[in-house]
Amino acid sequence: MKTTEVNTKLLENYFGLIRNLSPEIKINLIEKIANTLKGSASNNNTSINDAFGGWKSDKSADEIISELRENRNFNRQIEQL
Repeated sequence: MKTTEVNTKLLENYFGLIRNLSPEIKINLIEKIANTLKGSASNNNTSINDAFGGWKSDKSADEIISELRENRNFNRQIEQL
């Protein structure tokens, strides 16, 4: 299947999803799509931290690891058979 055929089918599928939406929602959707096109050049510089929730900390990796280990709670209860 050619790329244009795939894109056409994808477009038809999306149109089927939005066909029955109210006019106000359709206009809102058009505005959002237009905004993504306007800012597409600047959106390409998204860092991996923005995508996966990274954070900045003054602590070193070793300090964070030791803090995690100190705060572990082991409360396993072994059942009698």
